[in-house]
Amino acid sequence: MNSPLRLALLAAIVGAATVAAQAQTVKLAVIQELSGTGATAGTNAKNGIELAVKEINAAGGILGRKLETLVNDTQSNPGVAKGLATKAVDDEVFAVLGPTFSGSVLVSMAETRRAEVPNFTGGEASSITQQGNPYIFRTSFTQASSMPKVTRYIATTLKAKTVAVMFVNNDFGKGGRDAFVKSADASGLKVAADISTESGQVDFAAPVLRAKQSNADVLFVYTNEEESARALRELRKQGWSKPVIGETTLTGQKVIDLAGEAANGAIAHVGLTVDAPTPAMRAFRTRFEKEYKYVSDHNGIKGYTSVYMLKAAIEKVGKFDRIAVAKALHGLSITVAKEPGVLMDVSIDANGDLDRESFIVEVKNGKQEVRETLPALGKKS
Repeated sequence: MNSPLRLALLAAIVGAATVAAQAQTVKLAVIQELSGTGATAGTNAKNGIELAVKEINAAGGILGRKLETLVNDTQSNPGVAKGLATKAVDDEVFAVLGPTFSGSVLVSMAETRRAEVPNFTGGEASSITQQGNPYIFRTSFTQASSMPKVTRYIATTLKAKTVAVMFVNNDFGKGGRDAFVKSADASGLKVAADISTESGQVDFAAPVLRAKQSNADVLFVYTNEEESARALRELRKQGWSKPVIGETTLTGQKVIDLAGEAANGAIAHVGLTVDAPTPAMRAFRTRFEKEYKYVSDHNGIKGYTSVYMLKAAIEKVGKFDRIAVAKALHGLSITVAKEPGVLMDVSIDANGDLDRESFIVEVKNGKQEVRETLPALGKKS
């Protein structure tokens, strides 16, 4: 075979290999709570992820490669989550998106860390990013960063002196309770009642009665979606008239839908809301509602933005290298101007925690209304 022919054949082989590599999909494991007590949170997160993937693929993918999601249900069970993370590693996924429940990700992330697979989670327990894991990245605020904003608002804006705390007795709830109590003390708030409830609890008559008997100025509620709605309905039933404040979950759309009129007046500090007064967030709300026929909660936003955070890091690195992408995520700042899919300007620190603006919202007439925009922690107000 003459030299020109050999060169032409070699070029054809290389070209075919390049096309094949570009055509190969990038597998993302979606490990979420699609049944059990976390079904609302996990389903929203999964839908947000799949909407982002659909958009990215329609625009040509990332570096010319399309994304493929491998969806799995943790059943809201940490043991199942760990097994699914092991399976994801065996499937050679590029990244894992989930779980959302703190208790599950605290167990499952050991598998993704061992395999050096970037892992995004909406879990809020502070301990998730305090274990030196270079492959875990949060899509929500940590409790340690959000609770000081909550207690400062209670003390300075609501002018409260005492607060009753109602929390769910799991990793998420206990972590939030501990962070809140610590921040309350720093803000000069006295905890008048410390009320533990259970995941899946149906009857909130006794916890609400304890809150009333404490005579606290404010009630702080930190439970799962369904339980938050039950607590709000019971508070209305027992005639509670003082402020009820919480974190993102308390005023989520699912809670509002379940609690009905009892949700009106509830206040929360939220890191993410589809009612944020920004064009990018409002546009996301419209696209999500068109796709799924309901309004996304914060978990849908977290799932959606996690894919775009990953996209930004891959494009910065310029190749599909899991270790390099994880390193690039640390210290990465992503602007909406450059990557609209992150919806809000965001910075990721050395631990995998993020910083961005947040909001104080109140439920009025069955909808969240933003009362105040709080600056990112790294910026002065």
